[in-house]
Amino acid sequence: MINKKTLLAVLLLLMPQFVQLSAQSKHVSLKEITSGYFYPKGAGGSFRPMGNSGYYTEATPDHKAIVSYSFETGKAVDTLFNVRTARDCDFKNFGGYIIGPEGKHILLLNDIKYIYRRSFTANVYDYDVRRKLVKPLSDKGGAIRIPTFSPDGRMVAFVRDNNIFIKKFDFDTEVQVTTDGKFNHIINGATDWVYEEEFAQTNLMSFSADGSYLAYVRTDESRVKEYSMPMYLGSDDAYPTEYRYKYPKAGEDNSKVSLYVYNIADRNSKPVKLDLPSDGYIPRIEFTKNPDQLAVVTMNRHQNDLKLWFVNPMSLLSKLIMEDRNTRYVDEAAIHSIEFLKDGFVYMSEKDGYQHIYLYALNGQLKKQVTKGKWDVTAFYGIDPKGNVYYQSCEESPIRRAVYMIDAKGRKTKLSTKEGWNSAQFSGDYRYFINTFSSANHVPVVALYKTSNIKKPLRVLQDNKDLEDRLAQFQTSKKEFITVKNDHGDLMNAWIVKPLNFDPNKKYPLVMVQYSGPNSQQVKDSYGFDWEQYLADQGFVVACVDGRGTGARGEEWRKCHYLKLGTVEPEDQVAAAKQLGRLPYIDPSRMAIWGWSFGGYNTLLSLCKGNGTFKVGIAVAPVTDYRFYDTIYTERYMRTPQENPQGYDEGSVLKNAQNLKGKVLIIHGSADDNVHLQNTMALTDLLVKYNIPFDEAIYTDKNHSIYGGNTRYHLYTRMANYLKANL
Repeated sequence: MINKKTLLAVLLLLMPQFVQLSAQSKHVSLKEITSGYFYPKGAGGSFRPMGNSGYYTEATPDHKAIVSYSFETGKAVDTLFNVRTARDCDFKNFGGYIIGPEGKHILLLNDIKYIYRRSFTANVYDYDVRRKLVKPLSDKGGAIRIPTFSPDGRMVAFVRDNNIFIKKFDFDTEVQVTTDGKFNHIINGATDWVYEEEFAQTNLMSFSADGSYLAYVRTDESRVKEYSMPMYLGSDDAYPTEYRYKYPKAGEDNSKVSLYVYNIADRNSKPVKLDLPSDGYIPRIEFTKNPDQLAVVTMNRHQNDLKLWFVNPMSLLSKLIMEDRNTRYVDEAAIHSIEFLKDGFVYMSEKDGYQHIYLYALNGQLKKQVTKGKWDVTAFYGIDPKGNVYYQSCEESPIRRAVYMIDAKGRKTKLSTKEGWNSAQFSGDYRYFINTFSSANHVPVVALYKTSNIKKPLRVLQDNKDLEDRLAQFQTSKKEFITVKNDHGDLMNAWIVKPLNFDPNKKYPLVMVQYSGPNSQQVKDSYGFDWEQYLADQGFVVACVDGRGTGARGEEWRKCHYLKLGTVEPEDQVAAAKQLGRLPYIDPSRMAIWGWSFGGYNTLLSLCKGNGTFKVGIAVAPVTDYRFYDTIYTERYMRTPQENPQGYDEGSVLKNAQNLKGKVLIIHGSADDNVHLQNTMALTDLLVKYNIPFDEAIYTDKNHSIYGGNTRYHLYTRMANYLKANL
């Protein structure tokens, strides 16, 4: 018989475990997940390095002031702007800011209204630092796009109503550069929908280094067909309003682009003749540090031939400096990787089968390959005056990222210190960097380091301790990393989350979550807390598999779907599901697949081509035939429907719809400007024709992200209930 002392000792030993279990008694709810309750904090939303210095700026939390800080100490150095002390300032705060190159003028942005994903208009004010005076950038009125400083900070070019204007601070004058701008016809300086979405480019203007010239691209979208969407809310009229914009679909007419150089002294624009196909692209222009060199990047419509030209702004003669040809396509990251130096430029290419950094002379001669190995550089951060190159790569593992520096002699230093997912932001002089680290089992930590001493951070800017404490209150399931094989024997990276109180002797339903799009990655050793935790709490096994075509595993893996999107991706998800279904704790008769956008597309194809492998599928905002999607993205991987009709048919949900098996829920926003509702409507019409039952949810006036108000909670509740009812 146990005496009281022994019993007390046992209870004391068990007490810590009891307290821990009590503390972790909460169950995760969809309301918390969709409200951002588990989102991490960053190190400040408006943090910006200042030029080639050891300082940075931040807007105060109330957006009433702009303050500069020292990287070394973290202490405030100066207040650059304050609404309370500025003269003639008639606004109480600001939405954004742009500091001029010499710091003598600061542009303050208010009433920001987004056009598409990245582009916006704003009311822009000029703050003259020396006079402490605020006044509208333009006295002509009207919202402004892409305000762009000249290198000396004495001028700003901007776009209003699709025309370019230049504000000259020295003379307080405004000059109109173009006059032919017209909505849905001619755009000067800014970009159309498809350039913004697929090249991540909104600004095609650049001043020469000496301020003598402004180069710009003229976009003629007159022949591009319009897409129209009814907007049901926000009007007192009995009829919906109509939103119309230019959207070039695969194989259809693109905008015609042409390059011009404007002479600021004589106010004259002249066209530049380039060896560019009539349907080619100009995704980037930028004057180098030499005022006589305008760098122009062009690509053919197939996007397998990238050329870098130098144009003399006076003679308008162009010279081909570098060409990067690929048997499939040149990755769009190459466009933005180019950094111009005094004596050359840096460029990222896949010419050896992996994404690596190359250094060129200004005449286009290759000096050296900076990084080498059977792994990809996943981000290029820059190069300092000593020739040290800073980058992020996946050389340790495709599911992880680390930050490195490599010097002019090829000596490499690993700057990140923890295993998981690391990214960096460097000071203008590269003496300091902010490292953001997380892993699947560690909340993000943001810390400031000195590049020359990485043993200990100067300061921890954000440890997310409050998030860590919140997570400790909940019962959660650990994310386990595994590999599964496809039918060709390729190992695919995956993670799996098992139900709470997992019993290996029980049979559980499986939910596959995936995106699967080109060069994407969902299987990452980084912090993420999404609805897989709620599903695990509800008794589901959740798994995610990155199949062929996804990122960080070299060019062959990334581009194996060339000319055949929608073939290898569902094949790999079906193969992964079958392999997971053979695990003793998974019920192969109760498996589901879910995805959004490309993931929704792949969900539908997996139901069409999986021969009943999946009992349930949920597709959100899916493409159903790539003939409905835009030119740049689609043709990069598929060429045009006229050139590759068989490839389009094989990857079309519509062409395979009669073979769809399983319960399916299709969800779409009615105002999706990216993947049009047309995709879902065309599919559901066919499902009716084939007498295949389906469930559908349309979210009124919501775009591709389907959010706002209670929308996300409603959407995820609908999906969770669908899985519970049908698995």
